[in-house]
Amino acid sequence: MKDLLHKELTDAIIKVYYSVYNELGYGFLEKVYQNAFYLELKSHGFDVIAQQQIKVFYKESLVGEYYADLIVNDLIIIELKASEVLVLENELQLLNYLRATDKEIGLLFNFGKKPEFRRKIFTNDKKVFQ
Repeated sequence: MKDLLHKELTDAIIKVYYSVYNELGYGFLEKVYQNAFYLELKSHGFDVIAQQQIKVFYKESLVGEYYADLIVNDLIIIELKASEVLVLENELQLLNYLRATDKEIGLLFNFGKKPEFRRKIFTNDKKVFQ
């Protein structure tokens, strides 16, 4: 039942997301939402890291790096957007982040005019780690 992996944790994170969205609403820059989300997750007892560097390898060569918006309990990558709507490219970006790490679950949140989120899974048995 990989689709239920970390379900309780992701459900709790989604509740925190709605709390932040309901408080701040729409229209701020992504960094404002990231800071508020970070503080709210911490206040709920989660272990949260902001802007953690993640290296991307091609074969055995380092070809790039990115910074995860938030990582929760060393299990869930959170990618935040503050745009009109989520688009396919946002989801693909999160899947690539999952491919580059040992994390299997990602949550994509948008602080747009209407709140929206996506859960993504990319299991470690499909990954090649360096």
